Formats: sequence, structure tokens, C-alpha cells
Amino acid sequence: MSRLYDTLEPSVMDKKMLQQAVEEQGPQDQAGQIAKEEGVLYEEVCQLCLNYRNILKIDHLWQFTSLTKLQLDNNIIVKIEGLECLTNLKWLDLSFNNIEVIEGLNSLVLLEDLSLYNNRISVIENMDTLLNLHILSLGNNLFTQLENREQAHGKYQYAIEEMRHNETQERKAIEAKKEQEDQFQLHMDAFVEHLNGPYLFDSMYADDAEAAKLSYLPGVPVLLETFKSQLVELCMQMFEVGLAQHGRREDELKSFFDCSREAVEENQQRAAQSVADFERARRQVMSEMQQATDPRLLETQLNHCNDEINQLCDSLMTQELQLVDQLEDIIKDFERDILDMVAGFVEVVQGIFAQCRDLENHHHEKLLEIAVATLEQVAKNELEEDMPDDVRMLFVDKDTVINAVSASHDTHLLKIDNREDELVTRVNSWISALIKSIQDKEVKRNRKRIAEIHNYIDYVRDQLSEMRQERWGKNI
Repeated sequence: MSRLYDTLEPSVMDKKMLQQAVEEQGPQDQAGQIAKEEGVLYEEVCQLCLNYRNILKIDHLWQFTSLTKLQLDNNIIVKIEGLECLTNLKWLDLSFNNIEVIEGLNSLVLLEDLSLYNNRISVIENMDTLLNLHILSLGNNLFTQLENREQAHGKYQYAIEEMRHNETQERKAIEAKKEQEDQFQLHMDAFVEHLNGPYLFDSMYADDAEAAKLSYLPGVPVLLETFKSQLVELCMQMFEVGLAQHGRREDELKSFFDCSREAVEENQQRAAQSVADFERARRQVMSEMQQATDPRLLETQLNHCNDEINQLCDSLMTQELQLVDQLEDIIKDFERDILDMVAGFVEVVQGIFAQCRDLENHHHEKLLEIAVATLEQVAKNELEEDMPDDVRMLFVDKDTVINAVSASHDTHLLKIDNREDELVTRVNSWISALIKSIQDKEVKRNRKRIAEIHNYIDYVRDQLSEMRQERWGKNI
């Protein structure tokens, strides 16, 4: 591992060397001159390169407390020392030196990248505090003992593998979260979020204090489970219908936008061809008028050119009017189709919500039968089940029991009605906003196109006017 520069006189890492390195690597030109005059604060230096300087000993670095990157490669350093104050160091290169023992690194707890490549190290030790170390280069050293190689590989390879595993898990968690968010957004766009499970059932019972009491009645738990499974099945029907209808609406939207874009592009191509033909003819006429000497001939050419401009303007405006009519038909067809689709979806959903209410009414009747039967058992002291005191208070008379069951029933129906109203309102708001947006964009496009036509026509007319004034004066 001998090096040519080992034969040179060893350098001392002194204040002069450090000052020179800071000045060379710091700001240059005027900024460098100002820094040199005012003095560089070593504690503010973040990076320092001291390679190829034949340094034998590390020293005088205690003032560089903000260093995050230090290069000491390609020197003749034999011992790691003088680094205990560099606690912010994250990147350290000590490759191509004469270091024999890994030491003096205990305080560098933030170190992430350490290169000790091409030294004389034979043992791996004194690195337990380097918990943030991600990259360690130890190639081309004197690891003669197999256990040292295995120890180094096992210790740091495990740390690297653990880091990679954690990164993989974190990436998978992020991807899973993103997928969940995308799925929920899809459900929102289909207006059926939280309908693919027991959410509606749970919301019906979340604030229903009477239902919690009635659940203690004999046979009610089984009745509730049956009601829940049936209600969830209806919700799943709405969920599947919603996703299917959303897919069809998306296809309809895509077809509409594709058709509109094709119509606009075709119209733009025709208009561009008209303008190109006009420009070729106009350039030829302008060239001829530049050479013309006969005032009457020039006047005839000017009038002809003006007529051509008027014809072009009429042609472009006619093409735009045709496009407006074409797009109006496309938009009307789309509005009719999408409104029919939305109306059909709302009709299906309202039908399923009606089934939910029917199911709740049936459940209410069964629950009322159980409650009245329980009241009779209580009155005859035949009830064997133990019930909390607040539940027994329901059975003081028939009106109290019926009122409790009815209050629970009303709460459930209100939850179903609210969910239906929310879905229908959002669907109708969406379709209204969509149609308005399409109409507004078409109005904006049309106004922009008309402005473009007028601007171009004004431009060519101005050029023609300038030609008239340039050749024959304003009074010709």
C-alpha cells in the first residue's frame, strides 16, 4: 500500500493549511475578497476538503463544529484523532491512508457515510456508537482473520438489511395508504362511500339509547343480527350499482370529450388551411405591390387584397359558427344521456333505500311484538332473564315500552332518510355543476376563438394600410 507521495515530507495540519483550504473552497471573486477581509468563521464552515496534502496527523479541527462533510482521503494519516468536536459530521472520507485501527469515532453519532477503503485495518471494533451509519467502505484492508470479516459483514450487513427492510415496509405502507385513499375517492365519486359494509347499520344504532336497552330483551340479539345482515346486503347492492353506474358515467364523459375534441381539431385544421392559403396569396400580392409603379394598378391590387381579407374573415367566422352548432348538438346529446343515466341511478338507489325502510319497518314490528310479550312476562313475574334496572324501567306500562320502540324506530328511519337525501343531493349537484362547467367552457372557447379571428384580421388589415401609406401616401 505504499504511495509515491509517502516519500514526500509529511505535512502538518496547522492553522495556515486550514485557512488556505477554507479560502480556496469558499466564495470567490468579490464575495471571497469580502470574506477574506472580514475573516471566515470556522464554526460556520459545513464542508472541508483536505485530500492529497500528505497529512500525517489530524489536528486543529476543533473550531469546525458545523462540519457535515470532511474529506481526508489520499494522505498518510496513521491514526484517527482530533475529530471529537465534529459532532455534526455525517460524511467522512479517510480512504487511501495508513490507518491501522478504527478508533476516535465514538463522538460522531450522526455519521451516515464512512469510507476507510485502502488502509491497514485488520480488526473491526470501536464502532458501536455509530447507529446512523448507512454506508461503510472497508475494502482493500488487512483483514487476515476470517472472523473479523464475518463479524464486519454480519454486524453491518444486518444493519443495512434492517434499514432496507424498514424502507420497504414504509414504502409498502405508503402505497397501501395511497391505494386506500384512491379507493375511497372512487367510492366518493360514485356517491356510495361507506355503503360497502355495516356503516349505515352502525350509524342507526350509534346514538340510539333506546335500542341499547331493548337489546337485552329475549330474542332481540338474534333479531338484530338478522336485521344487520339483511341491511348490509341491501347496502352492498347500492354500492355495486353505484360503482357500475360510475363506470358508465366515466365512459360517457370520455366519449363526449373525445367527440368534442375531434370536432374542434377538425375545425382548427380547416381554419388553419384557409389561413395558410390566404397567407401564400397575400405574400405574393404584397410582393407584387412593392414592385408596382402604376397607381391605378396598385389601387386595384389593394382593393382586391382587402376583398380577400373580408372573405377570409367571413370564412373563419362561418367555420366557427358551424363548430358552435356542432358542439351544441354534441353537448345536448351528452346532457340528455348523462341526465338519463343519473335519473336511472337515483331511481334504483331510491328503490333500494325504500327496501331498507321496509326492512326497518319489519324489524320494528318484530321488536314491538317481543317488547309487548316481555311486558306481559314481567307483569306475571315469568321473565327468567336478568335485566339492568334502566331496562326494567321500560316495563312499568305498555305506553312506555311502545314509546321506546317507536323512538328507536324513528331514529333508524331518520338515518336512512338522511343517507338517501345526501346521496341524491350530491348526485344532482354533481350533474348540475358538470353541465354548467361544460357550457361555460364552450362559451369561453367560442369567445377566445372569435377574438383570435378578429386579432388576425386586424393585423393583416393594418399591414395592408401600412402598404398603402408607404407607397402612395395617405390620400391615394
